[in-house]
Amino acid sequence: MFADLSQDRPRLGRSSTAERVADILRERIIQGFFQPGERLSEESISEALGVSRNTLREAFRLLGHERLLDHKLNRGVFVRLPSVEDVLDLYRVRRVLEGAAVRRTPPKEALEVIRVAVADAERAAAEDDWQGVGTANIRFHQALVSLNDSPRIDEAMRQLLAELRLVFHVMKNPRAFHEPFVDRNRTLVALIESAQYDKAAAYLDDYLDHAERLLVHAYEPNR
Repeated sequence: MFADLSQDRPRLGRSSTAERVADILRERIIQGFFQPGERLSEESISEALGVSRNTLREAFRLLGHERLLDHKLNRGVFVRLPSVEDVLDLYRVRRVLEGAAVRRTPPKEALEVIRVAVADAERAAAEDDWQGVGTANIRFHQALVSLNDSPRIDEAMRQLLAELRLVFHVMKNPRAFHEPFVDRNRTLVALIESAQYDKAAAYLDDYLDHAERLLVHAYEPNR
């Protein structure tokens, strides 16, 4: 599996850095490439990306600070499984970042990116590719937050969504989880397109409440 990372090697360029390696690994986490609890092989990843182990260890350290990886003494580096407390906090942050975004008039370019993400999710759903639906859904929410027009918020959202993708793995039936939100995303976009920003914000609140309840129930069925 780690050999697939070799296609990302050109992105590093001549001046490869730990930050670029961390970007690649974070993106792969968002795509569902790594599973929670999976041990990451220094040898395999450093060879695939063509970077030194020291550079890779620094990237691991950065991703550890983002709560994406766990360093276990004498055992190695593992992809982290977020806790139910993490889920609750992630959704607190999402309500702030996304709630502010849907109240803003969207630039045409940003709205087009959002539409493409919706279409990609619908296409993946039609192909019964629920991991692809999850990836498109994450791109949708990243694009939604970009309406805030803040590079710092965009960066925070990228980190948050990588952590959220790890949460999605607790769902035993990805289709049951993702399928309702394919239509919900289309409805949310329609409200934004028609400049019904207060309705969009209220709809988003209900949307996020629903998703949070499903995930919390997956962690703690009796909660």
